[in-house]
Amino acid sequence: MRKCTNPLVPWLFLAPALLILGVFVIYPILCGAALAFFDFNMLRYDSAGHLLSPKWVGLANFKRLAADPYLAIALKNSLLYVLLVPFLQAGSLFLAWLLRGETIKERLARTALYVPVVTSAVVVGITWKWILRSDGLLNQALGWLSFGLIEPLPWLTNAKLAIFSLMLVTAWQGLGYYLILYLAGLQSIPKELEEHASLEGASPSQILVKIVVPLLKPTMAVCTLLSVISALKVFTEVFIITGGGPQNSTITASYYIYMTAFENFDMGYASALALILALIIGCVSLIHYLLFKRDGWELN
Repeated sequence: MRKCTNPLVPWLFLAPALLILGVFVIYPILCGAALAFFDFNMLRYDSAGHLLSPKWVGLANFKRLAADPYLAIALKNSLLYVLLVPFLQAGSLFLAWLLRGETIKERLARTALYVPVVTSAVVVGITWKWILRSDGLLNQALGWLSFGLIEPLPWLTNAKLAIFSLMLVTAWQGLGYYLILYLAGLQSIPKELEEHASLEGASPSQILVKIVVPLLKPTMAVCTLLSVISALKVFTEVFIITGGGPQNSTITASYYIYMTAFENFDMGYASALALILALIIGCVSLIHYLLFKRDGWELN
């Protein structure tokens, strides 16, 4: 068979995918980034009924960020989600370690934990909204178990409690995803190492801490980065379950961008918010990469 040596041939095969990527991903991103420097509200019309064109305002949209009280709430809630990451990763790793076998019970448990991952986020949100409401399943169960001594808790209607209820839903849905990633990492660890350590008298907890965790550092690095990025981008749970309430206490960075763009129709300011969030995620990713590179961890 004749070997093709024309360097343009691979690019011809890539051209359709690159075209789609450019039109539907790169071009909108560039337009959104440029719009951050304009004042553009889709509810503003001139006397003739025509939509007003974007007006150049420079850094005015970014100056609004410092005095925006809702942005402070959104960033605080996003930070709370980031603080959930270590607990989510530790729980996923521990469950992966417990369920790494091939018995029927372990397979069924892994399947059950992964079901929320492949379930529609809308279905998950509606289900948990029904569970957590004042007369929902959770409050009813607590009432039955306490023989009526525990009053119904305002899981979704209390400004201080609602955000933690949403974090519970997010952790529940994401647990199975990271569980599978850690299980894949465990498969790469030679069983001889664990067997040798066991013969030397090491306990299961010592094997986990001294052998498994160090060898899983590359997997842990990837899972941690993915989890932090997901925490900064939480949207669906807030949109479906609380709608940012009560009293805007559960708005996150992504949801606040949505509110600004599609409820207030302030596209210029929403683009500035989105650009700042993208920069934060980029900085977090860069810092994460530099830290693990410094420690000699190879991110595969």
